[in-house]
Amino acid sequence: MTDFEGTMAAGTGVGMGDGTRAVRAGLPEPVKHEPTLPGPVFAAHFHLPGDITGPYTYGRDDNPTWTHLERAIGELEAPGAGAGGDGASDAGGSRADVETLVFASGMAAISAVLFSQLRAGDTVVLPDDGYQALPLVREQLTAYGIEVRTAPTAGDAQLGVLDGAKLLWIETPSNPGLDVCDVRRLADAAHAQGTLVAVDNTLATPLGQRPLELGADFSVASGTKMLTGHGDILLGYVACRDAELTASVRRWRKIVGAIPGPMEAWLAHRSLATLQLRAERQNANALALAEALRACGEVTGLRYPGLPDDPSYEVASRQMRRYGCVVSFTLPSRTRAERFLGALRLVDDATSFGGVRSTAERRGRWGGDAVPEGFIRLSAGSEDPDDLVADVLRALDETAG
Repeated sequence: MTDFEGTMAAGTGVGMGDGTRAVRAGLPEPVKHEPTLPGPVFAAHFHLPGDITGPYTYGRDDNPTWTHLERAIGELEAPGAGAGGDGASDAGGSRADVETLVFASGMAAISAVLFSQLRAGDTVVLPDDGYQALPLVREQLTAYGIEVRTAPTAGDAQLGVLDGAKLLWIETPSNPGLDVCDVRRLADAAHAQGTLVAVDNTLATPLGQRPLELGADFSVASGTKMLTGHGDILLGYVACRDAELTASVRRWRKIVGAIPGPMEAWLAHRSLATLQLRAERQNANALALAEALRACGEVTGLRYPGLPDDPSYEVASRQMRRYGCVVSFTLPSRTRAERFLGALRLVDDATSFGGVRSTAERRGRWGGDAVPEGFIRLSAGSEDPDDLVADVLRALDETAG
């Protein structure tokens, strides 16, 4: 094995680009006649004679397939990833300075952080414009005797309700409004008073934004979306640099059993290899769509953090390396929005985002987001940009009036 192969197998090497890191992330050292990425390990238990030693004991605690995926995500989430470091890792973890835990879904990962860190009498700060399941989380937190404060993402408004909080939960860009807050500013203010910081990094992915590098204690995401990109698995993860915090999240995962299946974990790792390619095309398509929608008279409230005139652009350009695949805008009415969605040929009317096939939906149909009835969230896929833009403009034109 060459020095280069050894470095790549162990983890993130010096000066490597995002594509190289995504393709090689989490792979074990090459073994003659063995596959590059070992297949999924299906096991409820492992041989365990004598003393309890070794990394794998029972299938609810750890699995070799999780290990490879957790290492891979840790290498992508690590501060300074691609710019140095030996990338050494141990079984059950990821890079030496970042440990990642995978979960059955994004909500399982979110819940693990919140409910492992908060106790009755604590205070948590949530965004009031975040993922639509957060109000359900708020109800449960309140039922457990935890005070919940909320504030908008834009303008770093959460700073105004931070005093005395045990945990600050940030979602940036916000879903579906696409507002962006200054993670480093919020993290510095939180840490100055002993508050933990978690960032939902679902929309950005580790190739668009690295919350741990910006000062967050936890980077949390739904792997269901762009990270895996094919709309065929549910997955979540938590990345953290603090061993004690990680241990508490791991304990919660063990208690509630919110673990991914080995097949889902393997499929997720396989999909990481194309993350950079998908991100480049989907981000470019999102920008092309946003620029095209600017000229459409019926479109209002257009948002995309990568547009220079977007309210979030200044902050996003400082902390994000890519602006994401999601564009949001509003049509005059519910009926108008539904006609538009029905006329699309290359864009599926479906929830979620981040897949290789473009999707769009009228978010008001779920009733959980404070958005107008004609609000559209559109996730750009990997189609040819000219085809995608033409389809969206055609659908708008044909259904106008």
